Amino acid sequence: MHKTIHTDVAIIGAGTAGLYALREVRRANKQFVLIDKGPLGTTCARVGCMPSKLALHAGAVQRLQENMQNPATALDADKLNDTWAQLQKQRDFFAGRASNMAISTAQDNLLTGTARFLNPTTLEVSNNDQTTLVSAKKVIIANGSRPAIPGWLDPVLEYTVSTDELFELKELPASIGILGLGAIGMEMGLALSRLGIKVVGADLSPAIAGIADPKINEQAIQRFSQEMELWLGQPTAVSLVDKGVLLQSGARQAQVDLLLAALGRRPNLDSLNLQEAGFPLNDKGIPSFNPHTMQVTGLPVFLAGDCTGSKTLMHEASAEGSIAGFNAVQDSPVCFRRMVSLGIAFSDPDVFSVGETIGNLTERNIITGKAQGSSNGRARVLHEENSLLHIYADAENGTLLGAAGMTARGEHLAHLLAWAIQRKETAASLLQMPFYHPVLEEMVQSALQDIIRQMPVQSPYPFGLSVLNCH
Repeated sequence: MHKTIHTDVAIIGAGTAGLYALREVRRANKQFVLIDKGPLGTTCARVGCMPSKLALHAGAVQRLQENMQNPATALDADKLNDTWAQLQKQRDFFAGRASNMAISTAQDNLLTGTARFLNPTTLEVSNNDQTTLVSAKKVIIANGSRPAIPGWLDPVLEYTVSTDELFELKELPASIGILGLGAIGMEMGLALSRLGIKVVGADLSPAIAGIADPKINEQAIQRFSQEMELWLGQPTAVSLVDKGVLLQSGARQAQVDLLLAALGRRPNLDSLNLQEAGFPLNDKGIPSFNPHTMQVTGLPVFLAGDCTGSKTLMHEASAEGSIAGFNAVQDSPVCFRRMVSLGIAFSDPDVFSVGETIGNLTERNIITGKAQGSSNGRARVLHEENSLLHIYADAENGTLLGAAGMTARGEHLAHLLAWAIQRKETAASLLQMPFYHPVLEEMVQSALQDIIRQMPVQSPYPFGLSVLNCH
């Protein structure tokens, strides 16, 4: 006999999106059930943003030692694996904190098991031999994503790890091939290279780290090819060899000890029995939903986080979870304005994209303001003269529309520009803000001045000053 739970809101997934949704449901004092098959702990904390940054930091420390010509810089295998073990220990701290948050917040309302829909408001949750039915007025799907491992890798699976599995390795290889050079592939490739591992990275795309601006991409390739081998723009074949994998792309080939598949992530929706339960699905198996309410079309069900198949970023997941959780306890859903797009690869120098990409602005009359690190004092101090920043603005009124860059400490410039774009600042209005010297933010100032110089109508007043009526 099944146990049946009746509740106001059922939330599938105790990751970032699910926990933010839960916050809103609890604020409304509604009954809830939080369902997760485990292990608890967000993707970001366990296998994503936090462990990757730990690896990048460890690589940066190693590179600094090498630059200082420390006689003990070359990591032997034991020291490399000890460094990796310390990283895993720190990763476990972040994952444990996220896990404890889910447990303490949900308490007795946490239901462990695998969920599937019987209909849009009834869930069957299985855990070993026990089955629980959950009948909810509203349901929030926030069960995340998993690495995509295509079938053509089957012959070399023995020597292949996903981005989730990488951080579980007890020993690191002497060489690694990375398939997929998006943000995660580039971050991990550079981190491992800086730790002393030979890295060969390959991608069918001619761009790395998802860069849409051709000039920024060209500069980034030139910069990062000094640290790891980059095979771009054509297919890469893999085959099994003795104790490793052979990579072949055109006339190039390399043998590596291990493959890292960084080929994107796929939503964890295929196990939920959605089609049979009556959900409207697109060709990718994702329910149609309104991104401003997160509600599935025509159903009392909401999506949030990586399972939407869109931007697999923590700040997007938290926003979507908040929207879904809030609307799940309303009589009528509220439409929320979404935040400006923001993406950062912590590649040091960082690669970032903010707002509209250059490819999406082809129909607009725009001006591109440019700034180079060779003209920025702080970039030269940091030996990052190859930093490059592009800011896209409306040619008529100078409103900022988007930006892309590869700069030292670009994570900070990216945030500054994201805030400015979301607030609909113009090049002139942002120039009226103070810019200290010498700082990397002066690259923003230089790019804004470049926009002003290209404007069809010129102000008679100096750049960066606003007129005050003194009378």
